[in-house]
Amino acid sequence: MKWEAEYKKKLLSMEEAVRRLPKKGAVIMGMASMETQGFMSRVHEYADHFDFLRIISCLNLASYPFCEEQQYEGKFLNENWFYGPSNRMAAKKGYDLITFIPNNLHQAGTNKLKALKDEGLPIIYWGPSTPMQAKTGFFNIGLSNVYEMEVIEAADTVVMEVNENIPWIHGDTQVHIDQVDFMVEHNQAPPAIPLVEPGEVEKQIATHIAELVPDGATIQIGIGGIPNAVAGMLKGKKDLGIHTEMFTESMIDLFEEGTITNRKKKLWPGKFICTFALGSQRMYDWLDNNPGVMILRGNYVNKPEVLGQNNLMHSINTAMSVDLTGQVGSEAIGPIQYSGTGGQLDTHRGAQLSEGGKGIIALKSTARKGSISTIVPTLATGTMVTVPRQDLDWVVTEYGAVQLRGRTVAERARKLISIAHPDYQEELEKAAREIGFIF
Repeated sequence: MKWEAEYKKKLLSMEEAVRRLPKKGAVIMGMASMETQGFMSRVHEYADHFDFLRIISCLNLASYPFCEEQQYEGKFLNENWFYGPSNRMAAKKGYDLITFIPNNLHQAGTNKLKALKDEGLPIIYWGPSTPMQAKTGFFNIGLSNVYEMEVIEAADTVVMEVNENIPWIHGDTQVHIDQVDFMVEHNQAPPAIPLVEPGEVEKQIATHIAELVPDGATIQIGIGGIPNAVAGMLKGKKDLGIHTEMFTESMIDLFEEGTITNRKKKLWPGKFICTFALGSQRMYDWLDNNPGVMILRGNYVNKPEVLGQNNLMHSINTAMSVDLTGQVGSEAIGPIQYSGTGGQLDTHRGAQLSEGGKGIIALKSTARKGSISTIVPTLATGTMVTVPRQDLDWVVTEYGAVQLRGRTVAERARKLISIAHPDYQEELEKAAREIGFIF
């Protein structure tokens, strides 16, 4: 057949494909569960081919020599939109191999592409896909479309890393072989992450959040102990819908027990809408060829004006610290990058554009085994602000929920102190008076 012949013509070995890349340029990878495992694990083997290669990725889930071993300084640079565990470890080494890209998720691809084009660099997309459909010539890019299709359409060269383990996902996820310059084959299970079981504190926080979510709400919910606890506390709600940055394991359970129906959503009724999925193999199998789930572009799904078109849009995200004026730090410990902004500000803003919507930031009241308060007079020196105080809506700890939108600095300080850990409330009030937040 025509497309099979075209496939054979464009199929290369890994070495042949890597050595066809320009000696200097930018290669943009798939993201997270769709990180380009074959290329990222082997590109260092061909370091001699390159003068300098910028490798752009997001939330690396595995360790890769090209961005972690000092011998590759000057050959490779991993520019990263969101640090994962291996990225944090690599950054700690102090080698000139990794750097962070500040961004809001819905603008990540657009802004990076413009910056690269302004520099005149060749742009290569190299990402995983399903095997090609012989009858139609289409591949499917699987579990992530945060920026991937946007980059594919703009790239000078497109390489598909064909992997029989990638699920076929409905949505804006199909790429025709006519759009592809060449392919390599690399069969490996997509990265998976374990389900984080919530503790008692997370469950207390989730109880307060669940009280804020009405029947018929459309929700965006993240990953981790608090979001998983929230999912557990939402059981029994009626006709919830999903319009979310990330599809998570807990959404399957809520769908199967009848809490999520997606029927009341204003946008895409009847469908889960997301821009990437990350979880277990069980989840990936559930998503495979599931017509109820649509993975669409991040510049659409996470655009605040789009999120705001859903009635009762509720965005639930977590943070590391909040200061008494309402500045939220979710991605850094002082000046040290820990994760990234991702879509937190996108969805927090979008929820507040929705009729009846709420932007919710949740955090435990203490960290480091209770030795420090996460509600602080001012953010630690150098801490990057993820949600500016003028955008903050609701804050929730295990001690309650407070709404800060439209409140004065004095009102915010008092409200936040009221949901701080009791051991730190007196200290926080004293600091607030010394600074002049309250009198």
